Amino acid sequence: MTNWTIDTAHSNISFSVKHMMVSKVRGSFGEYSAIVSATDLTDLSGAGVEFTIQTASIDTGNEDRDNHLRSADFFDAEAYPEITFRSTRVEKDGDDYKITGDMTIKDVTKPVTFNAEYNGKGTNPWGVDVYAFEAESKLNREDFGLTWNAALETGGVLVGKDIKIQLDLQINPAAAE
Repeated sequence: MTNWTIDTAHSNISFSVKHMMVSKVRGSFGEYSAIVSATDLTDLSGAGVEFTIQTASIDTGNEDRDNHLRSADFFDAEAYPEITFRSTRVEKDGDDYKITGDMTIKDVTKPVTFNAEYNGKGTNPWGVDVYAFEAESKLNREDFGLTWNAALETGGVLVGKDIKIQLDLQINPAAAE
């Protein structure tokens, strides 16, 4: 197997969460890395997938909210600077994949499954083949110790429990380790 690194200039790790029970807040992380260990990037069956996210790199487009998310109320980025994922199983699911692994947030490790799709292969302007994948998962943030919330006068809470995570990854085989 070869370890392929992602092209962070053409990749994205983002999330969304319900706000006030009715709307969504979306955000992303600006600093992350990922490795896909595979013999063939067109078939991830049996591959390995790992990624690391720097929690302090969170960006929701609102500096006050981002600072709150970095605080001990949420990620506690100073004490827990990284979110990690390491696959334990990658299985073909029709034309797509189920990538199951251990995600660690704030020293809490839980199994998480991503539904992944191979988006195809292209050739960039420099003649290098690139491969693209999308992966999505949903997790309960409270399972990972992210429990801060505020009750609303009208009922409900300020921040939803379910977080949707989306990874858009481009792999450049020329960057193989």
